[in-house]
Amino acid sequence: MTVPQVKARLVRFWLQTGKPFLVIILVMTALRSAIADWNDVPSGSMRPTLVEGDRILVNKLAYDLKVPYTTWHLAQWSNPKRGDIVVFYSPHDGTRLVKRVIGLPGDRIEMKNEELTVNGVRAQYGPLPSEISADLPPEDRASALFATESITNSRDHAVMVIPSRLARRNFETLTVPADSYFMMGDNRDNSFDSRFFGPVPRKQIVGQAKSIVLSFDRSRYFLPRWQRFFSSLK
Repeated sequence: MTVPQVKARLVRFWLQTGKPFLVIILVMTALRSAIADWNDVPSGSMRPTLVEGDRILVNKLAYDLKVPYTTWHLAQWSNPKRGDIVVFYSPHDGTRLVKRVIGLPGDRIEMKNEELTVNGVRAQYGPLPSEISADLPPEDRASALFATESITNSRDHAVMVIPSRLARRNFETLTVPADSYFMMGDNRDNSFDSRFFGPVPRKQIVGQAKSIVLSFDRSRYFLPRWQRFFSSLK
C-alpha cells in the first residue's frame, strides 16, 4: 500500500469514526462541566453525613449557569442557602472540596468550645440517631461524639467531634464578606475549611451536592454499601 493510500484511509477513518467520537466526548464533558457531575468523597471531613467512598451527584444548575470548563457565569437564579452541601474550589490551593454552608454574606459567626453562634443566636445541639453514623468504623464511632446541629434558618444536620484530636474549636466573631460564604465540614475536628482559608467567593462554588449515587467501603475491598445508594443528602 502506498503512502497516499495510507493517508487516504486515515482521513476516511477520522471522518467516519474519529471525528464523531470526539464530538460525543466533547458534548458529554461539556454537560458534566455545566449541568451535572459527580464527585468522589476522598476524606472524612464531612463525616458522618458523607464517608470515604461515597460518590455524590452535584447539581451544577442549582444556583446558576456557567460557561463549560470555566467559572464564568452566564446566568444566576439563586444563591446557596445556609445548610446546603456544596462543591467549590478552595481559595487556598484550588482543590475541589465538599463542605456545608454555615455563613451567608453579611452573617456574623463565632465558635466557642465547638458551639456555633450565627448572628447572635447560638446553635442548638441534640442527640443524633445512631443509624446516621452506622457506616463509620467501630473504632471511629467509639472515639467521637455525635450531635444534631440546629442553626437559625437552616435544616438540621449531623455533626461530629473528636475530643482527643487537636483542632480549632474556637474563633472570634467574624463577618462574612459580601458575595462570599463560610464553609465548614460536619466532622468539625478533622476538616480543612473556612476556619483556615477564610470565606469562599461565590464564583468559586461549583454546585450543590444533592444525593449519594454510589458508595463503596474502601476498608473492605470496595464492597458496596447498598443502603447508601441513591440516598438524599441533608
